[in-house]
Amino acid sequence: MSEVVVVTGATSGVGRATAVRFARDGARVALLARGRDGLDAAVRDVEAAGGTAIALPTDIADFDQVQEAATTVEEALGPIDVWVSNVMTTIFSFFEDVDADEFRRATEVTYLGAVWGTKVALERMLPRDRGTIVLVGSALAKRGIPLQAPYCGAKHAIQGFFESVRCELRSKGSNVHLTSVHLPGLNTPQFDHCRSKMDGYPMPVPPIYQPEVAAAGIHWAAHHRRRELYVGISTCYTIWGSRVAPWFAEWYLARTGVKAQQTEPAIGGRDGNLFEPVPGDAGAHGRYGAQAHPRSPQLVLAKHRRAATAVGAGILGACVSLATRRSATTR
Repeated sequence: MSEVVVVTGATSGVGRATAVRFARDGARVALLARGRDGLDAAVRDVEAAGGTAIALPTDIADFDQVQEAATTVEEALGPIDVWVSNVMTTIFSFFEDVDADEFRRATEVTYLGAVWGTKVALERMLPRDRGTIVLVGSALAKRGIPLQAPYCGAKHAIQGFFESVRCELRSKGSNVHLTSVHLPGLNTPQFDHCRSKMDGYPMPVPPIYQPEVAAAGIHWAAHHRRRELYVGISTCYTIWGSRVAPWFAEWYLARTGVKAQQTEPAIGGRDGNLFEPVPGDAGAHGRYGAQAHPRSPQLVLAKHRRAATAVGAGILGACVSLATRRSATTR
């Protein structure tokens, strides 16, 4: 029997690519998002990839709507095997220019959307003692950057929530798996439809990856009991660099972060999809495809880290052995 997968924020970007990736396995995929146009197009993509899809218009910030959607999924498709909490929104802006209702909405969608999804998934998975919940995180869950205070704050909150719930699951001896996948800058339509108060056009911080790279990481994490998975080399150096030298990361981002997230044309701000979905189908990809990497060697190594560590240790040992031999012959 094919697995049942729920993807939130499924109409565009990472959510759309993730739904299609699961569909390639023949999965039965429930697509949760607000926009009807994007949902209808996502259903077509999932079915074309070999899966079965149902579209459930849902405001993920509304707990009752999420609960109702989960009930509908299990009635229509069967017990949920995988829940992917991916939905997000943000405001590209200096913090002092963000209104209180804007910050609240971005937090409710991005943070509470992950919390509500986890809650309704656990209500169903815990009695069955099986299932996987994937929280889609970000390098920005562990290193805040300028112009992204609502998003970074929400992703940091998700990280704390994730750690707490994992402890609770372990204390219960539960077989339900909670994992987090941290992503790099991606070529998704969020930069076309999220609210902005900046003059320049929003863009992801390079290096940029295609959303299929993120989808591959999410799909892998859903089927392996890894606590966290980093996708993209920039995710690794952003997180590790901030741990080793947070003062340097802050200095560097203060100098480069504002400019790195804007490009031409100047748009002078945009309302975006913060409170209402943008009409039409945005698809999985944004406008930065020419700069985006279609694959990540780092992700391949992360998936096979034991083998990579063994190979690395072998190479290091061989180098040490060769150096020792050469030193001995020159004495």
